[in-house]
Amino acid sequence: MAIQHRARVFGAAIITVGVAAAALTGCSTSGESSSASTEFTLWDPYPDRDAESTWAKAIDACAADLDITIERNAGNTGDTVKDLTTAAGNLPDVAMVDNPKVSTLADAGLLTTTDDNGFDVSNIEANILSAGEIDGKVYGVPVGANTLGLYYNPTVLEAAGVDIASVTDYASLTAALEKVVASGKKGITFSAVGTEEGSFQFLPWFWGAGADLTELDSAQAESALQLWTDWLNNGLAPNSVISNTQGTSWDEFMTGEYAFAENGSWFKSAADEAGYLSVQIPGIDGGVAPAPTGGEFITIPVQKDTSRYETSAAIVECLSSGDTGATALGYVAPTADGQAAQLAADSSLEFWIGAVGDAKPRTADNLGISYGVISEQLYTAVQNALSGAASPADALAEAQAAAADKLK
Repeated sequence: MAIQHRARVFGAAIITVGVAAAALTGCSTSGESSSASTEFTLWDPYPDRDAESTWAKAIDACAADLDITIERNAGNTGDTVKDLTTAAGNLPDVAMVDNPKVSTLADAGLLTTTDDNGFDVSNIEANILSAGEIDGKVYGVPVGANTLGLYYNPTVLEAAGVDIASVTDYASLTAALEKVVASGKKGITFSAVGTEEGSFQFLPWFWGAGADLTELDSAQAESALQLWTDWLNNGLAPNSVISNTQGTSWDEFMTGEYAFAENGSWFKSAADEAGYLSVQIPGIDGGVAPAPTGGEFITIPVQKDTSRYETSAAIVECLSSGDTGATALGYVAPTADGQAAQLAADSSLEFWIGAVGDAKPRTADNLGISYGVISEQLYTAVQNALSGAASPADALAEAQAAAADKLK
């Protein structure tokens, strides 16, 4: 799911422009298309990135390296699936797709697999790549990834007598929030809005409790939702989280009144400027909770002229290899080599590279197109519990029943 500063989960810069510029010195890809055409089309969901952006320049660099023309169309509808399914035989050569949507387009028969297009994915980090894998077939390549972490305000914690090293599980985090609120400050802010953003932010706590998306009403799922509900009921989190987007939640945290904020790597630069730090979200009994991966996949839609796939694959390779496309978009690179290059250029990325390494795609466990149905029921359950319309147990039982009915 994409999120810019307003409400997208991907695409905001965690890599500085200076580092991004260094990535544009050249794509290592080379090759000629077997098709006579040298004009190729690329659709992406970044209307805010104009021709002077590092992303547009990365595309231009790839086009020059491949001796082709790439016509870029930056959509603004927010519905890539609709755009592609209504293209009616006029599909682009390359399309950027929010990672949970890959399975929907694949199910509709609109995307080629790596077997069809010949793209080599052997160097892509497995946990990032798996969002585009359905039934053993790979339908897209991640340009990069971002994820969620737990930001904290050291000044607020110090004043409340909280050592961040003591925050190791759900109970110790709650204890820290209680100390902060008792000191006169505010506890934690996050986004529980009734959209995919709400599911995205709840998943670390859900997975961290040992819950599984195929069983929304499990005891583990209930414990995760009870945690959030108790935080609201006990004044450790504000009621505004029910309507908060990730952007408005971040704005709350930036007031300096809060000890913690669950939010994404795309706010790294703002956090650095404010002096805020990050830890990974803990699991219910310790360790690290897997957070979901955000970010787009570069896909190659089906074409009547299959000879075009060779050059399309070369475009994808240029944008996904090393740190070229990832750095231009502010993502953690999808390959070990790309991550090493990013780290060499900016050592402060070490935390987020590690967090992405521990992250998990939302469509993991071969959920495919089922994820959208499950996610809708999950964020509905969160809304019902936090608003007091239902207990966590009842909200999740209703969600599981609804999801099972829709997936029959």
